[in-house]
Parts: sequence; C-alpha cells; structure tokens
Amino acid sequence: MKTVLNYFLRGLLFIFPLYATIFVIVFLVNWLDSAVNPILFGWLPIQIPGLGLITSFIFIALLGFIISTALTRPLVNYFETILSRIPFIKIIYTAFKDFSEAFLGDKKKFNKPVLVTLADGLDRIGFITERDLSILNIENRVAVYCPHSYNFSGNLFLVEPERVQILKIDPADAMKFAVSAGVTQIEPFKSK
Repeated sequence: MKTVLNYFLRGLLFIFPLYATIFVIVFLVNWLDSAVNPILFGWLPIQIPGLGLITSFIFIALLGFIISTALTRPLVNYFETILSRIPFIKIIYTAFKDFSEAFLGDKKKFNKPVLVTLADGLDRIGFITERDLSILNIENRVAVYCPHSYNFSGNLFLVEPERVQILKIDPADAMKFAVSAGVTQIEPFKSK
C-alpha cells in the first residue's frame, strides 16, 4: 500500500503544477473573455474570439510589472513566505517556483552546458546548477542537472569537477539537443 501511495504522490507532484498552470491560464482567458472584455470591448459591434488571450497576456505582463516594483515587493515576499509555510503547498510551490526561475527568472541555472562523464565511455549533456556544495557538507563535487529526452524531468548528479567539460554551445541549443534525444539541429556556437 505504501508503494502505491508513493506512486500516487509522485504522479500528483508531476500533474499538479502542470494542471494548475493550464487551469489558471484557461480560467483567466475565460474570465477575461466573459467579464472584462464586455467592459473593455463592449463597444465593438462583433465578438472577437481570442481577445481574452490578448487581454490575458497584457494582464499577466502588467502583473509582472507590478510585482517587480519596489512598493509591492515586500507584499509579494510576505505572500510567498505564507505559501512556504503551508506543509503540502510548500513542496509543490517552492519546487515549481525554483524550477521555473531556473529557466526564466533572475536566477537562471541552465546557462552552463557541460558534457559530464558518468563512466568510462559514457557521457551526458547537462547543466552545472551549483559549483559549491559545502552547504551539504560535500566537497570536491559540482551539481549537474541532466534533462531526460522527450520529458519534463531529469537527473541531478553530483560529480567530480574533473569529469565535467564545459561545452561551447548556446544553452538553449544544448537543452534542445538533450531533450530531443540528439535529433534537433543546432547552430555552430558564436561567442557574444
């Protein structure tokens, strides 16, 4: 029974952030189409499908602007502190937030593509996510995240720095190459 519950929780951890994101976007688009668009665009003689999507984009961008201002930052931090104290929500919210910030935020972590040697003759493409693991009392190791092909998951390996070779490739191209199982075309690296 414990194994089934463990599988259920793993499945829930995968599906919940995905479902929540889709639900929020669909809810927001439908809400803006039905509630806000008649107010903003009620003067139009015809109904324009997709206007809610455009309004949603503008609304989310405006929300991002408001969140990033100095006046609202303490309020956002307080809200995130509350979320990080709720037992089950804490796990999902902080993991999803950290992972999305690793791709999109100021704390981008997937910007150092590497070739990591896992065994003699066995290498993987990955990304150095942390060079200093002393907070975990681990010396002489770096954290390398290796994405899975055709999946929204991956593995974290703690490897010796000598087993890591920095790749001279655009991080986005490295991610596409790894996720596509090596079938995507990548451009030659041009230093910036």
